[in-house]
Amino acid sequence: MNVYLVDDEPLALKRLARMIDESGRAQVAGMAADPEAALAEIQAIPPDALFLDIEMPGLSGFELLARLEQPPLVVFTTAYQQYALQAFEASSVDYLLKPVSPEALERAFAKLERMLAGTAPRADFARLMSQVQQALGQRPPDYPTRIASRLGDKVEFIDLSQVTHFYAKDKLTFAATAGKHYIVDPAIAELETRLDPRQWIRIHRSTLLHLEHVKELHTWFGGRVMVRLKDGKTELQVARDRTTELKERLGL
Repeated sequence: MNVYLVDDEPLALKRLARMIDESGRAQVAGMAADPEAALAEIQAIPPDALFLDIEMPGLSGFELLARLEQPPLVVFTTAYQQYALQAFEASSVDYLLKPVSPEALERAFAKLERMLAGTAPRADFARLMSQVQQALGQRPPDYPTRIASRLGDKVEFIDLSQVTHFYAKDKLTFAATAGKHYIVDPAIAELETRLDPRQWIRIHRSTLLHLEHVKELHTWFGGRVMVRLKDGKTELQVARDRTTELKERLGL
């Protein structure tokens, strides 16, 4: 079975390709982080199955699928659980929530193999396109790009792209940037639900980490893991029960 992977997150793309190679269930015929480039390659050499991210800049997974005259079997990959039902309604083979687990990948391959062997019905193309068009009008939540820091009568807005992590200390929550730490109103638990889960991960009960700012991981005694940020000086401890998920999110 030849499969093609499309995901705008390079780390997620690399991790999925490695998992598929290790499974021995399929050959990765190609992959792309740019959906427009993927569209041309898929049309030129159609794969047996397509592992397709849903929310991507420029061209969503649904939009890419709608532009294929004869789409292959589809497995949607997404960080958004609300898309799961849409994927099934669109007659896709399956959906995988990120970070993808080996068990979920095996389930998807089992369905793909049954459909390729003719023991399970393939998706109805006309119905598929109809459901996809309905799904195109729906989008995941709008996540904030800035956060407010209040100090007396002054309110300062910090770009979340500049925040390396949030941490709780002395009953206060701080947003850490390269140059300054700001007090913010929401607690860590609230921030975890409000911020984009593709970019943020809770690594400790008192720490929420921005994945884009991670430079290195280091292992301590007892299996403990420490994160070093790109500023070269900030080091954050990872709770034992958060280590596996962090490594998966980083493509390890």
